[in-house]
Amino acid sequence: MGDYNHISKMEKIFDEAKRRQTALEIAIADYKNFQPSIKELEKYYSSKQWKDDFAADERGEIPSYIKRGVLSEDGIYDLLERNKEIMDMLDSLDKEEEKGT
Repeated sequence: MGDYNHISKMEKIFDEAKRRQTALEIAIADYKNFQPSIKELEKYYSSKQWKDDFAADERGEIPSYIKRGVLSEDGIYDLLERNKEIMDMLDSLDKEEEKGT
């Protein structure tokens, strides 16, 4: 009988690929489903409330124990831009899938 170790090795790769595909599909669906919350964050960032909160933070009026990464201009801007890039990438993949490529 021959050596069939390569079959076992390929089976492990096969199983791991299936596991990762499933995990990726779940993560993508979860991220897409989270978009309404991202839109809410985007709306807040462009609101008068955010400007007022930012100014209050600059004046030291917000207690130090309050987590306030959303008041970091660069942080929230970068997050929203990254979200746009990710959604553009996912939209491109969806379009390719619709074409059957």
